[in-house]
This record gives sequence, structure tokens and C-alpha cells, in this order.
Amino acid sequence: MSKPLFFIPAAVFLLLAVFLWRGLYLDPTELPSVLIDKPMPAFAMTNLADEPVDNTDLPGRVFLLNVWGSYCLPCLVEHPTLMRLSEEGEFPVVGVNYKDRQPLALDWLELHGNPFEYSILDEDGRFGIDLGVYGAPETFLVDGEGVIRYRHVGVLDETVWRDVFAPAIAELRAGAPRS
Repeated sequence: MSKPLFFIPAAVFLLLAVFLWRGLYLDPTELPSVLIDKPMPAFAMTNLADEPVDNTDLPGRVFLLNVWGSYCLPCLVEHPTLMRLSEEGEFPVVGVNYKDRQPLALDWLELHGNPFEYSILDEDGRFGIDLGVYGAPETFLVDGEGVIRYRHVGVLDETVWRDVFAPAIAELRAGAPRS
């Protein structure tokens, strides 16, 4: 075997090792979204109360869009934070009931409390696909113009609220672009 051919497998191995080593330092909760800095996808659906809702029903100020389901145990973990935000009334929370059944969702909200101004019923998951949702829970920060500014995959607890969402909201209110 000639010497140049000997280096090809070694170079491939080295390249693969560098690629895998870099992967060890990636944050699995930081999933890219093509929707950042783009308007919310258009929708015309119903909410859990069987009332029609569309983009015109979105709050006209900074709000959270929370993807949840009655089957989702992490959603139960983040629920106290969403309830607190709802009770304080400073940040509207709109829900997307993702791949769930309406009666189960209504029972879950009655049992645990309802932090949502309304919750979009997305039984088949098509709106979730438009949002690029991987699964529940996910939370989007949306500005007053209906533009998605941030996406968080996973539980929105008090630490995530304080360290991620509160500073992002302060930037939005100050008119600074989100980096």
C-alpha cells in the first residue's frame, strides 16, 4: 500500500473525531428554528372551548406561546411557573394543546388550573409542524407584532424564566434586537 493511501483513513478518522468531540459541547435544549425573527405562522383553528381562533386573536403585546399536552409530565413541572405568570397578568400565555384529545386537555386544566388566555386545539399536530415543534413542552417568546423572538425547548421553570426569558423580554421592551 502506498503512503498517500495510508493517510486517507487516518484523515477521515481525525475529521470524524473532531466532529464528534464538538458535539459533546452542544446544548440539546438549543434547537435551531427558522421562525426566529419571523411572523407567527398563519392559523385558523378552534380553541379548547370550540371557539374559532386565528392570528387576529393573538395578544397585541409580548406574550408566550406554550406547547403542552395532558400526556406530558414535563408540562406538569412547568405548570406552576405558567400559573404564576398568568396570575401576575403581565405576560399573556397562549397555549397550543399539541396532539392531545380535547376532553383530556379540559380535564387536565380543570384539575391543575388554567394559565392560558386560550389554548389552540391542535389534535393532529399540523400547527405544531408549522411552528417546527419537536414535542411538548416548548415555549416561544412572541413580540407585540406577532414575530417569534425566541424558542425554548423543554421545561420553562423559574430558573429558565429568570435567566432566559426575563432578559429577552427586557431587550424587547427596550427595543434592542435579540442576538
